[in-house]
Amino acid sequence: MYTAKQARLVRELLPEANVTVFFIDVRAFGKGAEEFYDEVRAKRVLYRRGNVSEIYRRGDRVVLMAEDTLLHHPIEFEADLVVLAVGMEPRSDAAALSSLLKLPRSSDGFFMESHPKLRPVDTVVDGVFLAGCCQGPKDIPDTVAQAKAAASSALIPLIRGTVPVESATAVVDVEECAGCGMCVDVCPYGAPALDPFWSVSRINAVLCKGCGTCAVTCPSKAIRMQHFTAEQVLAQVDALISG
Repeated sequence: MYTAKQARLVRELLPEANVTVFFIDVRAFGKGAEEFYDEVRAKRVLYRRGNVSEIYRRGDRVVLMAEDTLLHHPIEFEADLVVLAVGMEPRSDAAALSSLLKLPRSSDGFFMESHPKLRPVDTVVDGVFLAGCCQGPKDIPDTVAQAKAAASSALIPLIRGTVPVESATAVVDVEECAGCGMCVDVCPYGAPALDPFWSVSRINAVLCKGCGTCAVTCPSKAIRMQHFTAEQVLAQVDALISG
């Protein structure tokens, strides 16, 4: 839709200009988007369905080679200016921020929400919320709505004055810990950290979500889950089996 917006601006600022849009598919998503698309076409913006294969200069003109996917024949199109409407990509520093905050990313590189329907602006990290195109391509109205939702979510713990934490967190037995750091590498929330003085692992109970990844990874069996120790789990299994 932003291509249609820019095309309309060109027609309004330069009424004598001829504007042609080469497209593969048009999806007018959102309130009033289909009407806006029809309005742009009514302003003599020509839409041609075709795959662009090559762009090169010929004298003072720009030549665009494409294939008309409706008529199934090649197109040679000359223009004074060619503007590429490319897809939106994540920022170049998204990977560094993801590593710093322990935020998971989707296959296309954007930050992932905790749940697409139930927690659309939350992340797996408490206190970190998503708004705008860091989560994926979206228009201005969706960005504004998501920003308000993120601000409201961030305001809730501030109004309460307290932040609830998980009770079933991991605990390290420093007498058994070898300081190998494997728990630090596997934790998706960044809760464990090596104590530089004692060379043992310490777990931040505020960051811990009780997933148990560190406990099953620890080669020294120095990490146990509160309320979910091996003895407690085995006792539950025995109770179920014994009927």
